Parts: sequence; structure tokens; C-alpha cells
Amino acid sequence: MTNAPLSIVQPDPAGLAVAADMLRAGQLVAFPTETVYGLGADARDDTAVAGIYAAKGRPSFNPLIVHLANLAMAETLCDFNDDAHRLAGAFWPGALTLVLPLRPDARISKLVTAGLDTLAIRVPDHPVAQALLAAFGGPVAAPSANPSGRVSPTTATHVADGLGRKINGLVDGGPCGVGLESTIISCVDTPTLLRAGGIPAEAIEACLGRPLATSADPETPVAPGQLASHYAPKGTMRLNAQTAGPDEVMLGFGPVDALLNLSPSGDLTEAAARLFDCLHQLDAINATHIAVSPIPNHGLGVAINDRLQRAATPRD
Repeated sequence: MTNAPLSIVQPDPAGLAVAADMLRAGQLVAFPTETVYGLGADARDDTAVAGIYAAKGRPSFNPLIVHLANLAMAETLCDFNDDAHRLAGAFWPGALTLVLPLRPDARISKLVTAGLDTLAIRVPDHPVAQALLAAFGGPVAAPSANPSGRVSPTTATHVADGLGRKINGLVDGGPCGVGLESTIISCVDTPTLLRAGGIPAEAIEACLGRPLATSADPETPVAPGQLASHYAPKGTMRLNAQTAGPDEVMLGFGPVDALLNLSPSGDLTEAAARLFDCLHQLDAINATHIAVSPIPNHGLGVAINDRLQRAATPRD
């Protein structure tokens, strides 16, 4: 963990070369993806990866996603079956993470996998992330760039406010377009939904031609985002609220009277993109009790509800 001033890096070739050199030196660099900002470190460097856990205050049993420039690089790290190849072909680059068997010669830090024999990987669809990964030329472990369990960051300001001097560099690539973390699918055996995210499960099932299995054990996560309490704002949350109580701030969806509204028109894509930023805004005004409008539970609404339910789970 560092106490040096945070270095803000511009998303141009010169800045990205600096950021890549920082990663090679074992430093922590936050960067934008289409989903949220990630906190990157060389996935082969035990000390650098340990720095991610220290900076975030993240439980060491919670594995990390490795970001890669392309499918060819991914195939050097994991064994792909037909289902994995089909999904990668359809959704990479994009907001899909695949959990696959780790190759014996992968040289990935065991801290990344939390000691498991599988690895979570994805190829992000963001020009800055793509350019940084190409400049670095290796696997980058990158969970969301925020304190563990808190609201995920969708702007560079969110990252700086949450992690400050705990990291070395920050590539400012503007706001993230999707605003929800990636969907995670295990392809070790039967394709299984581990985390709802930026790609609706319906689209993945249509690609595979069959339903996904479901599995989630918050006590022994095999992929990020499976802990019961996660994405939490400072205040308590009440979900599926039609109106706000006397001491509550309303987070709305659709044509409702609310201080903040995820999408006044009821558009789930807009709501997904705005979710984490709205939660950051609620923290900024020190909202202690938050009422949240009902969100339709289909398409991206499944992922939005997943994040809200975890955010509303009581913390110790």
C-alpha cells in the first residue's frame, strides 16, 4: 500500500505507456472499463496482487477477475471448451467474465484465484482498457477500484475519493458506459450463472441454446460479487418502496417523486449506467435511510436488483 500522492494519468499513448510501466513495476493502477473502474495489478506478481487486497480491504478468499487484451492471450491461461469458445466469440470484448480451468503453466498468482484451480477472465470492451492491456502485454488482475463492500466506481472521481493515496496511478477515461459489473458464467462443467451483470442472462442463454444453471454460495465464493453484503452505501436501504418515509431519501425508477432517479422514463439500460453514481451521490449527502423504487426483474433489471439486494443486506 502506498502513501504517495495519486498520479492521474491521461488516456493517451504517452499516458498509457506510463501506466503500463507502473504495472510492470508492481504498482497499482486504476483504469476504466465499460462496466466500472478496475484496480489493476500484474496478475503474475504476488506482491502486487497482495497490494490490491490491502488497498481495498478485500477478503483474501474472494477471487479476482483477470483482464486480457484478446482471446488468444486468454487461451494461454485457461482451458476453453465449446461453450466457452461460443460465449467468447459472441460477447468478447464485452461485459462477460468466464470462469474456466486454469492451465498448469499459466503463472498466475495464487492470490488471484484464492487458491482455486479456476480463473475468472474477460476481455473488456473499452478503448482505454484495450489500449492499456495492449501496452502492458500481460494479464492484469482488476477488481472494482473501491474499498471492499462499498459502492463500485463509475468515474475517476469515485476512485480518487474511495482509494486516494492507497494506490499509485489512475487513468481518467471518463464515466463508464454500462455502469454494472460484468456477468460471470462458469464454463467448467454445465454453464452456470455466478453473477448477473452487464449482459442479460437471456442473451447468454440464447447464444448457448439452453438455460443457464444457477449457483451462489456467499460463504465460499468462486467468483467476485458473490458475497451477501456488497456494493453498500453508508445508509440503510429499503427496497421495493412506493414512497419514501418521513426520514428517508427516495431513489426512484420511472415517473415517481424522488430526490434521485435512476431513469425517469423507466429505461433499464439508463438505470444500470446510473446506479452506482446515484449511490455515491446518496453517500455525498449523507443519506442515512434510503427508499428504492421497485425495479422490473428482467433483462438488466436482474443485475440491478442483485446489486440493490446486496447493498441492502445488513453489515456487521
